[in-house]
Amino acid sequence: MSKERIYSILKSFNGLSLDELDSVKLQNSVDSKFVFKEEDLNIILGEASKFYNVLDLGGIRSNSYHSLYFDTPDDHFFISHHNGKLNRYKVRYRQYMDSGLCFLEVKFKNNKGRTIKGRMKVPEITEVLNAEAKAFIDERIGKSYDLQPSLWNSFERITLAHKEIAERLTIDHELKFSLHGKEARLSNICIAELKQEKLDYSSVFMKIMRAHGSQPSGMSKYCIGSLLLRPELKYNNFKEKLLRLNKLSHGIVPAYV
Repeated sequence: MSKERIYSILKSFNGLSLDELDSVKLQNSVDSKFVFKEEDLNIILGEASKFYNVLDLGGIRSNSYHSLYFDTPDDHFFISHHNGKLNRYKVRYRQYMDSGLCFLEVKFKNNKGRTIKGRMKVPEITEVLNAEAKAFIDERIGKSYDLQPSLWNSFERITLAHKEIAERLTIDHELKFSLHGKEARLSNICIAELKQEKLDYSSVFMKIMRAHGSQPSGMSKYCIGSLLLRPELKYNNFKEKLLRLNKLSHGIVPAYV
């Protein structure tokens, strides 16, 4: 779907400033992810427009993001996620291209299914972690790891906030990945992530997605992007997700099976 078409649909939403969005931070949340075809985005947004406001940065309502993930030489964070280990971490830089903000972030998924994010503002993304960055990561994780760049990704993100309750929603599209000169993309794929203070299946967005035949499904951009560029990685527990992505993308995403 073209940017022009998406922008046309997003005009029907009430705009939200970055300061207003920050009042619904939800840095400690229960997250539910949904994967669907980009061609369904216009219908889904249309149904959500009465209930959610959209982040508007100077008239831009689908914002550009760049991220750089870090992992150990033996892919500890990736393997932990693949194996379904709880109390697991992700480490990344994230640059918000339209606002100019950049953060070093450590995400923690605990054994109660909650996602807790800590972040430190930085001037820019760097492939070498300086002493301050290492200290921040070590403090958040509670131990020191030998970390190296493991995946670049970029995408467009639509950010929505419910008009009445503490609930945020992001919809990512135009996903691209790169590492050491190799590139891959998820064509015709949208990944939505619903953040709630506690899991509530009566959420408007939950109902919209159920009506379109989409159920909550774990989907890590880091893990899928890593597999697209490094098929030698362990993937057994991601087979179902890869098959679904393969179907949604009309065979562009390899299914590995």
